[in-house]
Amino acid sequence: MDSSTPPCSKPPKEKNTNFEFDQYDTYAWYLALGAISNANARYFHGKLPTWNDFVEHPNHDFWKQHSVTTYLKHTTVPNLNVAGWYDQEDFVGPTRIYAALKQTDTDHLNYFVAGPWNHGGWMGESGRKLGDIDWGSDISRYYRTQILAPWFSHWLHDKPLTEPEAVTFETGTNVWKSYDEWPPKKGMTEKKLYLRTGSKLSFEPPSEQGAFDSYISDPASPVPYRNRPITPTYPAPAWTTWLVQDQRFVEHRPDVLTWQTDPLTEDVTVTGDIVADLFASTTGTDSDWIVKLIDVYPEDYQKITEDYAQKGAGPVLNGYQLMIANEILRGRYRNSLETPLALTPNQVTEYRIDLHPNDHVFLKGHRMMVQVQSTWFPLYDRNPQKFVDNIYKAIDADYEKATQRVYRSKDTPSSIVLPVAGK
Repeated sequence: MDSSTPPCSKPPKEKNTNFEFDQYDTYAWYLALGAISNANARYFHGKLPTWNDFVEHPNHDFWKQHSVTTYLKHTTVPNLNVAGWYDQEDFVGPTRIYAALKQTDTDHLNYFVAGPWNHGGWMGESGRKLGDIDWGSDISRYYRTQILAPWFSHWLHDKPLTEPEAVTFETGTNVWKSYDEWPPKKGMTEKKLYLRTGSKLSFEPPSEQGAFDSYISDPASPVPYRNRPITPTYPAPAWTTWLVQDQRFVEHRPDVLTWQTDPLTEDVTVTGDIVADLFASTTGTDSDWIVKLIDVYPEDYQKITEDYAQKGAGPVLNGYQLMIANEILRGRYRNSLETPLALTPNQVTEYRIDLHPNDHVFLKGHRMMVQVQSTWFPLYDRNPQKFVDNIYKAIDADYEKATQRVYRSKDTPSSIVLPVAGK
């Protein structure tokens, strides 16, 4: 990576504020920046306290004191935790707050609601659509009138409360579901969706020995997290809908591995915590692993929006690849977020990657897809792929290519662990 000519930008103000990029495509801007340590050297000059905290404290030991769940021991007042399946800011926060309070919730004061919203989308006028996806009804309006208002009427005015502890919007079927707890345990079966030969996914485990798929991860050519050009986060509207963007834009990159099922012969309902059980190796001493679970619409999918029917324009969802769950794990933190540990080159390592809870039905005729990659740029900074004490202080020369292997054999059966309803 050539960092001899820094990208141009206006000098930053000496406070935390929106950065004024001089390029429309921030992917190109960040790539020209080089190592993330160049941000302080070229722009911030140590004058942004929050950025300095990030640089000096890359591990979770310091950040525990800033985490709200560190202090949640019990609840004395009613809590309604609201989450969006497609919250681009903080989907994990509400789910972890609910889970933390649930441990000591003897008075039944802790409640949970989730729907296919982006950040704060539950307070939007309708909530029927997000990006190209139409949920079939005004779910934000329903939440406020049928869930939120009765909940406050109960706790403030002693009105009856008919909804149970958890209410979620089940995408795919696009209906509201109620549960006694979240995630539900009754009627659920853990099933593993295995990575198989020929880019296939199957609920049947592999039988071959030593099988794997591989790719070269090059920090100089990272996988974009959404389709380019990647406009600045704010105030660009593309940021608020990127999680529902069609994933076909990366499917055939040589540094993205893809597996999928045959068209489903019956619905598969996934309700609860989704986990990737990944067996992988790298030629480097550190590595990032990104796993995405995707719903692939059939090629003959005919459902179109009302706008399309009336005006002859609108999204066509034939073959659409809708991301359902996703997450990144930095290899150094595979055992602990507080104590980083280098990887051993070429050694097969098991990674348990929390893809977080969801409530989704993969409908008959759709396919289930899994993608694995090692960069998600510039949503996440690039891993040098060589272990360094502090990635925020890595220099350009630390960034190296690495050969990644994802195993799908009898002894190393990479899979997605799914909570499947009714099986």
